[in-house]
Amino acid sequence: MAMHAQKFSISLPQQQCDFIANYQMEHHYKNRSEVIRRAIYLLQQMELESYYLEANQEIDDAFDITASEGIEDDETW
Repeated sequence: MAMHAQKFSISLPQQQCDFIANYQMEHHYKNRSEVIRRAIYLLQQMELESYYLEANQEIDDAFDITASEGIEDDETW
């Protein structure tokens, strides 16, 4: 499946440009665009992980509320 690419121009500090160039060489990426795509992919994964953790917490909270429904505090089994 061919990926539709859009040309995008950005300005970065020299330190970040150097990092991208070094990363490209060290990790055998074909070009700087591949390095940038990888960085954006990792940012997207971090966002998704954050959303999953938040959703999981909401489920856990809802379970805690319903798990004890109908049980009195002093009731023993």
